[in-house]
Amino acid sequence: MSVPALKNDVFLRALLRQPVPYTPIWLMRQAGRYLPEYNATRSRAGSFMALAQSPEYATEVTLQPLERYPLDAAILFSDILTVPHAMGLGLDFVAGEGPQFARPVRDEDDVARLSVPDMDALRYVFDAVASIRRALDGKVPLIGFAGSPWTIACYMVEGRGSSDYRLIKSMLYARPDLLHRILDINAEATRQYLNAQIEAGAQAVMLFDSWGGVLADGLFQQFSLAYTRKVVAGLTRQREGRAIPVIVFTKGGGMWLEDIAACGCDAVGLDWTVNLGSARRRVQDAVALQGNLDPMTLFGGGPAIRAEARRALDAFGQVAGGGHVFNLGHGISQHTPPDAVSELVDEVHAYSRRFHAK
Repeated sequence: MSVPALKNDVFLRALLRQPVPYTPIWLMRQAGRYLPEYNATRSRAGSFMALAQSPEYATEVTLQPLERYPLDAAILFSDILTVPHAMGLGLDFVAGEGPQFARPVRDEDDVARLSVPDMDALRYVFDAVASIRRALDGKVPLIGFAGSPWTIACYMVEGRGSSDYRLIKSMLYARPDLLHRILDINAEATRQYLNAQIEAGAQAVMLFDSWGGVLADGLFQQFSLAYTRKVVAGLTRQREGRAIPVIVFTKGGGMWLEDIAACGCDAVGLDWTVNLGSARRRVQDAVALQGNLDPMTLFGGGPAIRAEARRALDAFGQVAGGGHVFNLGHGISQHTPPDAVSELVDEVHAYSRRFHAK
């Protein structure tokens, strides 16, 4: 199919540390429950899974924030747990409790039954990517994504979100061989999954290592980063005559910033506990940085939002030789006032121009 010219490629150029006129911005979970139009679409769909598994609905909600705000990228509407669901673990979203698996992976027999899923079981995701690309018509780039092998394993073993990660850490210490087997399968599945998203039209991809920060030093490198590195090494990095940038985000991973930056990615996502200027010095502009406003800032009102956005931009400083993509330090809260996002996007676009070469 013919590919429409990209009208705004500032996000992609920033990830590749190329000159841009301003700092681009998008938000993790930007298509979500803080938007009334999203809630209306989800109500029509009947459930989260029905929403996520419909390319038409996924396209609709992916575009909703772009109709409200001049964001510099769209991100596929999906969930990081689509891959283990395709492995047969039986994903469901329980109201008030979040995602749960009917068949968690707890013992040797469970692990023996695991395998990389047929990517045809995830066709609805790739169809959504293609549909969103058509609907965007070159307005902004589309980001594809997946959970990291470790983060996916946490959900697979715990069966749901966890406050102490007791089950997966018990496996890590008592039967590391079983956990390494899970992580090997997850890494290969994630590699195939992201490459299929790229083939379908994703113009950048992001790995969410949401739970990497719960690991001890040394174990993070062994059980999380090593498998992230495997995924990144196997990704398609060029398509449609353009580079496909890769972002890696580890929540709570600030102490391992140098290790993460060396995994082969183009950009490292940072949570709000890390100073952008310090992070930039630590990586010596070898990769771009993404982040990192505290999502709760968006409840502080317009003046506070604008002041904190300026503070983050000031911390990063002049952009020549580096690359910065503005984002939150984690996903946007469902309770966020929609007008707060307008304040943030406006301030980032206006104030950041002083840091870019004329």
